[in-house]
Amino acid sequence: MRYLILCFSLLLIACNDHSNKKVRKPVSISTSEVKTQEPRVTFEKISFYSKDSLPITADVYKVDEKVPTFLLCHQAGYSRGEYKKTALELAKLGISSMAIDQRSGNGVNGIINETNLVAKERNLPTNYLDAKPDIEAAIDYLYEKNGKQPILLVGSSYSATLALIIGNKNYKVKAIAAFSPGEYFKSIDVKSTIKEISKPTFVTSSKKESEALKELISLINPTIITHYIPNEEGIHGSRALWDTTVGSEDYWDAFKLFIQKKV
Repeated sequence: MRYLILCFSLLLIACNDHSNKKVRKPVSISTSEVKTQEPRVTFEKISFYSKDSLPITADVYKVDEKVPTFLLCHQAGYSRGEYKKTALELAKLGISSMAIDQRSGNGVNGIINETNLVAKERNLPTNYLDAKPDIEAAIDYLYEKNGKQPILLVGSSYSATLALIIGNKNYKVKAIAAFSPGEYFKSIDVKSTIKEISKPTFVTSSKKESEALKELISLINPTIITHYIPNEEGIHGSRALWDTTVGSEDYWDAFKLFIQKKV
């Protein structure tokens, strides 16, 4: 009997203790406090006019609504599609960019060069040098959109040479990145034309092109030139930055270092 009374007493004590305890609510933690968010990248296809009223098609990649500060120009036979992945990699660095269709080109990565199509419809010439006013118009467009702040001009192959020529004297360009520039124009001595470049300039190419590139830039003040020569065979143009290119990580490392130190 005493045993039953003892058990009953212990049960009453346990029940009273449970009823007196407060229920603890779960702690609410903001997701921004526990994980880092990726930058928000928005994409927009736009058009504006070249100096001869030819409409230029462009892809704009904005990071957190920042106005683009990098202008991306494609190589021969290509389109703005050359920079589909490159622009997204730049976005990870917080850089907004704009890739254009120049009138000299065709298509790549499933994107047709729309500027070239209209130029042909209008019977306009579409040689390499004919794309010069397109790049100049794109520089003007970004300069105005960016509150009249100078931009970084990126070129690939023939447009890399145009980037060096245009960027040399254009105050709206603060730095130049040229992937595989060369003596591509019969009417211009590029080596002599670019010798007075005085703004930060990044150049690179495939390994087999590196000696010719070294000669091309030999008259430029070496203190403003960053010349990356790949350890691998590399590749022509800005395809060096594509993840399908062997050694693309090294190209990116060199390019990022230039951006961080010089721009």
